[in-house]
Amino acid sequence: MQMPKNPKEMPFLAHLEELRWRIIKSLISILLFSVIAYLFSEKILDFLTKSVDNIYFTAPTEAFAVRIKISLIAGLILSFPVVFYQLWQFVVPGLMDKEAKMVIPAVIFATFFFVGGAVFCFYLVLPVGIKFLLSFQTDKLKPWLSVKDYISFVSWMILAFGLVFQLPIVSYFMGKVGIITHKTLSKGRKYAIVIILILAAALTPSPDVFSQLMLAAPLYFLYEVSIILVRVTNKNE
Repeated sequence: MQMPKNPKEMPFLAHLEELRWRIIKSLISILLFSVIAYLFSEKILDFLTKSVDNIYFTAPTEAFAVRIKISLIAGLILSFPVVFYQLWQFVVPGLMDKEAKMVIPAVIFATFFFVGGAVFCFYLVLPVGIKFLLSFQTDKLKPWLSVKDYISFVSWMILAFGLVFQLPIVSYFMGKVGIITHKTLSKGRKYAIVIILILAAALTPSPDVFSQLMLAAPLYFLYEVSIILVRVTNKNE
């Protein structure tokens, strides 16, 4: 079915059809990257577990299931530019020409911030966090880390940091289209702190306060960066 070029002329079902194909393309990308990642899943597992000495599996299928899980998560991360591009292409028809031309820069910067968040989490937050959490062991209480639980913890933390590092990008485009201003963000600091703490509690896989604060602190820093970014954006308008 050929769709009209003007998105305002597109019927509701045509929008749904376009969304369906965007989702299918994203899922295909995730699947292909996941298959490729599975070929390197053992090396990825060794890389993710380098912060701990030993790690165990307690069920016959657990090790294989973890390899599959690692492959899917790696496929999701590697296909992030494709997924974001498809999402942006679905939204672009409703924007002005000037915003529509920023597709490629938006994808590049979103990928950059996602990777930056993931790297920040893996190399700075996780080593400190795991060392802190394991420090509660005693002579009788010894850590026996399940590979399933450990990979779930690490994966959720990496994905959470990658996603929250999108805040400057989201703020920039919301400021660009006039939805928010730097004054609005500045006045909303006290509410933002509460929302940030709630998000940190919801996104971190463990209930300990330390992990939540390790996510909340950089998120608040990014909020302040967003205020500056939106202020500069509005000045250039």
